[in-house]
Amino acid sequence: MNGNPAGNRLDRQGRASRDPRLPAPNRAAGQPGSRDASGSHGSAGLLDAELDEHAGTPAITGPAGQLASRGAGVTDITVQLPVGQLMVQDAGPPDGLPDALPVLVYCGSPGSRHLSPAALRRASGKGLRLIGVDPPGYGGSTPRPGRTVADGAADASAIARALGIAKLAVWGISGGGPTALACAALLPDLVFAACVFASLGPYGEPGLDFLDFLSEGGREQARLFFADRPKARENFRVDAADQFERMSVPAGWLAKWGDVAETDAAHSREMAEHLALCWRDGMPDGDQGWWHDWAAFLQPWGFDLSAIRVPVQLWHGQRDSSPPPAHGRWLADRIPGADAHFPEDDDHATIETSHCAEAYDWLIARA
Repeated sequence: MNGNPAGNRLDRQGRASRDPRLPAPNRAAGQPGSRDASGSHGSAGLLDAELDEHAGTPAITGPAGQLASRGAGVTDITVQLPVGQLMVQDAGPPDGLPDALPVLVYCGSPGSRHLSPAALRRASGKGLRLIGVDPPGYGGSTPRPGRTVADGAADASAIARALGIAKLAVWGISGGGPTALACAALLPDLVFAACVFASLGPYGEPGLDFLDFLSEGGREQARLFFADRPKARENFRVDAADQFERMSVPAGWLAKWGDVAETDAAHSREMAEHLALCWRDGMPDGDQGWWHDWAAFLQPWGFDLSAIRVPVQLWHGQRDSSPPPAHGRWLADRIPGADAHFPEDDDHATIETSHCAEAYDWLIARA
């Protein structure tokens, strides 16, 4: 699941230099000074709303119910926050392994708590406990206009406290990669390691052309975001609705994949059904969560990548075009000691499926 509607609408059409009409962020994303001196989240900058960090111990009001479509017995749980709530999906520890390692999964943008059947099978076989998250504004989680990437760390901390977890790993895919890295940077006492796959890099940073992989429509959407926010919002809404109609059903994914549909695990009917479920359940009331993701990607992330002290493994396929491996290389160069891999034969759809088992083994070795 990729980062924004306009960028997903068309395939990449050649390379383009960064549009000089787009403003630079007020502060470089991932640099010191993007959080205030108290450590609380400051103004979002691009949107008016502001939310204090979560405080205290959140309450669990679930489980909200079992998902009968999942054989692993996953449970949906509502985590109550001081303001709003988060919906998570907890696979629970595999049978006979009460001390299974928890892995908090951020599956991309659009986001969803739903864990894929294939990932659940692999994780169970490795003795891992996967926990999926509806980011704010998706599924059962309360919208939070003005949120930053760094705010995801407070959410992760709230989830861990609610579930009674003292240590966990984080796992980020595509647009979920930045949130996983925020957790690694800001929660060193909770997070013991992080794995990211095909992660998006930050906007406005020297050495990375954030807009390069977008279609012309995507670049125009970014320009409008700064020049005419209401128009940008309306365009985003229309584009998201068009995509939702196609991608919220399995047939839409199989058609998108074309000749490779049902030829491997990454393009299987099971995967198509899972991705369609993520879209349907992630955006039942509209695209506000996706729009807030887009806004967060176009502003400073709110943490310093060089402050990461926990082990990070990074994967980015050289055939990926959305985002291209330049994003992964930029991140790897700035994360201390990153264990970075750039397989020649993987693209955006295959990178996690192809290397999930290796990454699970890597996490287990660092627990």
